[in-house]
Amino acid sequence: MQTNRIISCLIVDDEVIAREVIASHLSKISNITVVASCSNAIEAFNQISNHTIDLVFLDINMPEISGISFAKSINPSIKIIFTTAYRDYAVEGFELQAVDYLLKPISFERLLKAVNNYFDVYTESQHGNLPVADVSYFMFVRSDRKMIKIDFDAIVYIESYSDYLKIHLQDSTIVTRETISAIEVKLPPKQFLRIHRSYIISVKNITSFTNEHVTILNQALPISRSYKKEVLELLERY
Repeated sequence: MQTNRIISCLIVDDEVIAREVIASHLSKISNITVVASCSNAIEAFNQISNHTIDLVFLDINMPEISGISFAKSINPSIKIIFTTAYRDYAVEGFELQAVDYLLKPISFERLLKAVNNYFDVYTESQHGNLPVADVSYFMFVRSDRKMIKIDFDAIVYIESYSDYLKIHLQDSTIVTRETISAIEVKLPPKQFLRIHRSYIISVKNITSFTNEHVTILNQALPISRSYKKEVLELLERY
């Protein structure tokens, strides 16, 4: 769905990969624009002074000025979605009337739910009946010094080699300098399944499976012991 209202967002987190994951998720939502991605509260204050910001994705644990302190100091018309690796701050976050409180690692589906929460609660009265967020089904990865768009439907499986990944597509393979854990949070969990510390597979491309292997287009990939129980339970539900 298209809307005539674009939501301007700010991402504030001292961890580069956390900012990249959130930005990647938001890039799939058509009526959201990321104005800036900041590593600390001082940078964020400067952005708010120079731009109109509707929504901030805000880490709580940051050096010098915490996310809680930052949230208390900005105009309350700017809404907050807290992002953190710790559950301990949830009560204080909601006392500040945060839109939502996301625990890392943040999946796309969970972030989308938080964004739609914002649309439902905060935009209807201010801007009319705004439809929920549109979703694009792709991501961008860096390869050969450029950002390459990859449709989720084209991915067959993903293979890890330390800090590098091979993303096997239906008609090609893309190599990117990325960890498998970082790429995993960018993928829609209903379409993809981690079966091993080195493999993520596309569920729709499975041709068969046993207790030990999943076969993807004639390629047998191992199910590791640590993932076996969850993988088999999930596959048996399909």
